[in-house]
Order: sequence, then structure tokens, then C-alpha cells
Amino acid sequence: MAYKIADTCISCGACEAECPVSAISAGDGLYVIDANTCIDCGACANVCPVGAPAQE
Repeated sequence: MAYKIADTCISCGACEAECPVSAISAGDGLYVIDANTCIDCGACANVCPVGAPAQE
């Protein structure tokens, strides 16, 4: 199950740098995760200061 970034995202970019498969990119006001690329590793969730990434 892929991760998804919630509306609580503050667009800090910490998650994008941690993703080992480059599944995260800047979206319109918050970051987004490509569910087809996400490997469900949780690296993004571990570094997010507001806990925005969560499993769908």
C-alpha cells in the first residue's frame, strides 16, 4: 500500500530528499507521492515534521 501526503503538508521538502525511488515531487501547495512508484518504505514519514505522509 503506497503512502499519500495529507493536507497538513507544509511543503518543507524533507520527504522528497529521503525517498529512495524519487516518488515524491512538489505539487500545488503540498508535495505528492506517485502511488505507482512508491515502495512503501516509510522513509518520508520518518522525516516529516508534521506527519503528513501516511499509508493509504
